Amino acid sequence: MSERVLVNQLKSLPAGPVEVSGWVETVRDQKKVQFVVLRDETGAVQLVNPATRPSEETEHDVDALALTETIGALATGTFLTVRGELKHDERVKLGGVEIKVGELAVAAAANPETPIAADSSPDKRMDWRFLDLRQRRNNLIFRVQTTLEHAMRTYWIDRDYIEIHSPKLMASPSESNAELFEVPYFEDKTAYLAQSPQFFKQMAQVAGFGKIFEIAPAFRADPSFTSRHATEFTSIDAEISWIDSHEDVARMQEELLHSAFQAVADKHGAEIHELFGVEVQVPSLPFPRIPLAEAREIVAARGYDIPRTDGDLDPEGERQIAAHVAETFGHQFVFITDYHPEIRAFYHMRDEETGLTKSYDLLFNGVEITTGAQREHRVDVLVEQAKEKGLDPEHLDFYLDFFRFGAPPHGGFGMGLARVLMLMLGESSIREVTYLFRGPTRLAP
Repeated sequence: MSERVLVNQLKSLPAGPVEVSGWVETVRDQKKVQFVVLRDETGAVQLVNPATRPSEETEHDVDALALTETIGALATGTFLTVRGELKHDERVKLGGVEIKVGELAVAAAANPETPIAADSSPDKRMDWRFLDLRQRRNNLIFRVQTTLEHAMRTYWIDRDYIEIHSPKLMASPSESNAELFEVPYFEDKTAYLAQSPQFFKQMAQVAGFGKIFEIAPAFRADPSFTSRHATEFTSIDAEISWIDSHEDVARMQEELLHSAFQAVADKHGAEIHELFGVEVQVPSLPFPRIPLAEAREIVAARGYDIPRTDGDLDPEGERQIAAHVAETFGHQFVFITDYHPEIRAFYHMRDEETGLTKSYDLLFNGVEITTGAQREHRVDVLVEQAKEKGLDPEHLDFYLDFFRFGAPPHGGFGMGLARVLMLMLGESSIREVTYLFRGPTRLAP
């Protein structure tokens, strides 16, 4: 490999020979001088070349003429390598350094007409996502994502969690018969893409793993076109044994998010503020908790009548309760707890006194990012709760078998990575923070 220097290293280098590579962001071809802004994965630097123009009266260096012509013909997006002299000059707005071009080698020329612009529609930009991602702002999104995931893994690994990789092809539905992608399998069989690793997370508890996590794809055949839904998404999941209630799960998750947000703020806070105009707020502990029934009363008192008939919050209701929490507690997060069994999965444990589930939703800036719960680990109770939901226990035999040979009290949560990033960065859609978005009408690129 060549001795390529990254742009963010230039400031610390002494003046002298240097080699950088990247793509052309802009070219200013003036009469006496040419300027090129070259960007790599770490930043941008200004290249400068004293222009040599053809003249009948004056003899010119052939190489200098060729270099001027090459720079003048550069199209935005061209990948190239430059060797030249690094100079430090605080007057240069772009990092206080510039490079006087000595040699220039084009690795791959770009078409002169760029198919997208700053004002292109989201769909158009998604069609040309590889070009859209070249922006510094979009590059930062995935640096933030990397830091966020690393910080969560660090939290778990430091506490002796085991990372699992559960299968995404399943012989039967993971939670219900709805929102399933069917896949033709061998010998005329049908497989299903996993909606979540739920059953396999619980299997790890029965296997005696104790504390586990997974960050992996999940699939929902949901024809929604909202800003927060996708047909393929990255799910962040954790499950722990020997809990007393869902409160143990909630405490773990709030500590996890506090740690992860702190890591992002420390590493990227200034750049996020510069490019997204938002401050990364590290959430204080503990997060507020509000039972669902009380949350509905608060929303009603704020003048909003929730139209849903199942007793749950709708998106506007979530925004209203989040506004209340921000005003009352100065917090971006809130756990909504104590859901009725009718609006929860059959495997959620129920409180013997209230009949409500030992579960929660976590809202972040008015958007649900998580469902968590204590799971029912008694097989006879699971069978009855499955029947209540209209599920045939025979179709759940492989899952119910987990609990016929001893199972510890356990619980966990599932959280959407893209929703967390979207809300943290103040973006309007998960499309903007997903590397390659998949929705009902998008399977490419």
